[in-house]
Amino acid sequence: MAGGGFGNEGGNLKRAHLYEYKITNYFIFACLVAATGGSLFGYDLGVSGGVTSMDDFLKEFFPKIYRRKQAHLHETDYCKYDNQLLTLFTSSLYFAGLVSTFGASYVTRNKGRRASILVGAVSFFLGGAINAGAVNITMLIIGRILLGAGIGFGNQAVPLYLSEMAPAKHRGAVNQLFQFTTCMGILIANLINYKTDKIHKWGWRLSLGLATVPATLMFVGGLALPETPNSLVEQGRLEEAKRVLVKVRGTPNVDAEFADLIEASEAARAIKHPFRNLLQRKNRPQLVLGALGIPAFQQLTGMNSILFYAPILFQTLGFGSGASLISSVLTSGMLVLATLVSMALVDRFGRRAFFLEAGFEMFCYMIAVAITLAFKFGEGETLPKAIGWFLVVIICLFVFAYGRSWGPLGWLVPSELFPLETRSAGQSMVVCVNLLFTALIAQCFLVSLCHLKYGIFLLFAGLIFIMSSFIFFLLPETKRVPIEEVYLLWKDHWFWKKYVEDDDEKDIKKPTT
Repeated sequence: MAGGGFGNEGGNLKRAHLYEYKITNYFIFACLVAATGGSLFGYDLGVSGGVTSMDDFLKEFFPKIYRRKQAHLHETDYCKYDNQLLTLFTSSLYFAGLVSTFGASYVTRNKGRRASILVGAVSFFLGGAINAGAVNITMLIIGRILLGAGIGFGNQAVPLYLSEMAPAKHRGAVNQLFQFTTCMGILIANLINYKTDKIHKWGWRLSLGLATVPATLMFVGGLALPETPNSLVEQGRLEEAKRVLVKVRGTPNVDAEFADLIEASEAARAIKHPFRNLLQRKNRPQLVLGALGIPAFQQLTGMNSILFYAPILFQTLGFGSGASLISSVLTSGMLVLATLVSMALVDRFGRRAFFLEAGFEMFCYMIAVAITLAFKFGEGETLPKAIGWFLVVIICLFVFAYGRSWGPLGWLVPSELFPLETRSAGQSMVVCVNLLFTALIAQCFLVSLCHLKYGIFLLFAGLIFIMSSFIFFLLPETKRVPIEEVYLLWKDHWFWKKYVEDDDEKDIKKPTT
C-alpha cells in the first residue's frame, strides 16, 4: 500500500526505469531563474509586517493605531494593533491573488508556464512602484492588488515549472527552490525593514518600493527561460518539446520519458473543461489532498500569522520596535536554514516523514507558547525579558519545523499529484485555496489575538494535530516517482483505490461508439 502507515514508491510504474538524465548547466540555469518567482511572495510576506509596525507609516495612514501604540508603548496588550483597515492592507493582496489565479490557469495551460511567470513579474513591479509612491490608503490598496495579481500568476506557474523540469529523483529538492527563494525574500525583507526603520519619514517607502527588484530579476530572467517539455507537448509543439527535453536532460536517450509526455498530453487534450474534470470521482484524491487539504492546512499551521505580524507580535510581547525587527530577522533566518535541510534530505527520507515528524514538534511548540502566555502574559503588564526571549526561541523552533515540512512540501506535494490534463486547473485551485486561507488568516489574526488571547495558539495546535492525522492516513509517498506516473499510486492506496478502481470499471463497461 501507499498510504496510511505504509509506503510504496510506485511498484506499478510503467517506464520510470528507462528514464535517463544528467544534471546540466542549462537545467540549473532554468530552475534558478524560475525559482526567483518565490522571492516575490517571500518579499511581500516579510516586508508587510515590518512596514505596518513602523511609526512613520502608521502616522501617515493609521494615526489612531499610532496613538494607541504610543499609549501602550512598553506594555503587553493583545489588542494594541487590532484594526480591520490595517489588516486589509495586508490581506487585500491575497484576495487579489486568489482572483487572479483563475486567469493564470488559462495562461499557464494555453500559453505556457513561462508566459505566466512574465505576466506575474510585470504586475508585481507595477504594484511595488505604486505602493512606494502612495499618498493615501486607496493607492496602497491598488498597489497591493497588483502585487497580489503578480503573486497569483507566479505561484501558479513556478512550482509547476520546477516540478516538470526536474528528473524524478531530484524533484523534491528542485521544487523546493521555490520555497528557498520565498524564505530568502522574507529574510532580505526583514533585513531591509530593520535598516529602513531608522530612515524617518520615508523609510517605509523604500521597503515597499524595493519589491520592484525581484520583479525585475524575474522578468529579465524569464525572457531567457525555455518552456517546459510538458507544456510544449500540451501545446502540440512536439519537435521543440523533444529538443528542450534532450537539452534539459543532457542525453539523447529520452524516448521513454517523451513517450510518457505524449500519452499524458493525449489525455489532456481530450479534456475540454479541466476544472470540471477535477471534480470527477477518479480525481478525488488529487482534489481532496492537492487542491483543498494541503494548501488550506499549510496556512492553518499559524506560520503565516507569525510571518505577517512577527514585528507586531514581538512588540505586543513587550519588545521595542528595533528588537522586534531583529527577532523577525532571526525567525526568517531559521526559515532559510530549515528549507536547506529539507532540500538536502526530502528526496532521501520522503515527504510523509517530514510532514509527520515536524507536525509533532509544531504541536508541542504551540502548546508551550499558549501555556507560557496564559501564566505570564497580563494585559497592560511588562513581560519579563527572560520569558520574552523564551518565546522567541520557541517561535524560532516552530519556524524551523515548519520550514522543513509544511512550508516547502505545501507547494511540492500538490504540484506532484495532478496528471497533466488537470495540472494547470489543479495548481490554480492550490494557489486559490492557499491565498484564500492566507487572506483570512491575515485579516483575522490580530482580532483573534485580541479576543482569544493565548487561546489562538491552542487553536493552531489543534489544527496541527488534525492535519498531521490527515497526512498519516491519506497521503501516499511520492518521492522518486516520475511526475506523469504518480497517478498509479492511488491504485495501491488503502483508501483511494476504491475511487480509482470504481471509475476504471465504469470506463471499461462503457459501450464504444
